[in-house]
Amino acid sequence: MRTITAVLSVLAVFLAGGAYAADVNIGYQLVYGPWKANMEKLKKEGLGGKSIEFFQFNSGTEVINAMASGSIDISLNGSSPTAAGFSRGVNMQVVYIYDNINNAEALVVRKDIMAPQDMVGKTIAVPFGSTTHFHMMFALEQLGLDAKKVNVIDMSPPDMVAAWTRGDIDGGFVWDPALGKMKADGHVLLSSGLLSNWGKATFDAMVARKGFTDENPQFMCQWIKMVAAADADYRANPNDYGPGTAKAAAIAKAVSGQADQVGGVLALYDYPTLEEQVSGTWLGGGVANALKATSEFLKSQGKIDRVLDSYKDASNPRFAKMALEGGC
Repeated sequence: MRTITAVLSVLAVFLAGGAYAADVNIGYQLVYGPWKANMEKLKKEGLGGKSIEFFQFNSGTEVINAMASGSIDISLNGSSPTAAGFSRGVNMQVVYIYDNINNAEALVVRKDIMAPQDMVGKTIAVPFGSTTHFHMMFALEQLGLDAKKVNVIDMSPPDMVAAWTRGDIDGGFVWDPALGKMKADGHVLLSSGLLSNWGKATFDAMVARKGFTDENPQFMCQWIKMVAAADADYRANPNDYGPGTAKAAAIAKAVSGQADQVGGVLALYDYPTLEEQVSGTWLGGGVANALKATSEFLKSQGKIDRVLDSYKDASNPRFAKMALEGGC
């Protein structure tokens, strides 16, 4: 598993290059998304006159530490680690919802685990601090299972696939492409869509360092405009992302996935429109409420020390509004 020390070392070497450093450092995780069809072009051409460097992270904890250090300007991050980071005082904000997770994250288990109670005594892997970790612990609570009797361990998605293949774990709560690889000889016991319906929704957020956003509002508008345009293209033309398409191939390349799975995986997510982004459902209030509820859960699990009185400042609709109103 790639450690935050290793990540920051790479960033430090890169940034020390002075003239070779990019204008904007953007983090990403191995999650399919429509905008990633543009990733190679963005690497080569940048956006809005600014050069871009991309850095891969394997967990939300890595993202939060890099954001706290100032090494990353923008990144995808799950709602659970975002709640933890904001609760700990990391100077960042949610500026866009990359996706509402729905059924795109799931708990895959061996075929001999037919019911939740069969997980007792088994080893289940999750990336600690992630949305799947949040949902795994919530599921155990709701199902009345003693968390001490299910061996929940910390593991990144790539390591999880390797451990699954070796037979070292009995299941994993994860997202694609790791999810698809594990489903090949396992089965889904629970999905995030089901758990969201039980009252604990999760999402992937675009988090941005506040110092960067204050100094670069036009770039933030342009970045969100690009992502929103890709989302709109997918909603209007889902067949353009199916097997054998150039966009599916580009997305798979960006996240080391499988092109023939991209269309099916994207269909599991919901991609909010710009109008929905700035509404009370998301940046206009819903995100703040969700992050507070998530923080309360994380504190009950001993994962964070405190819950803030308000999470109102955790989301900022300014740049999505700019993009919606033609401000860039």
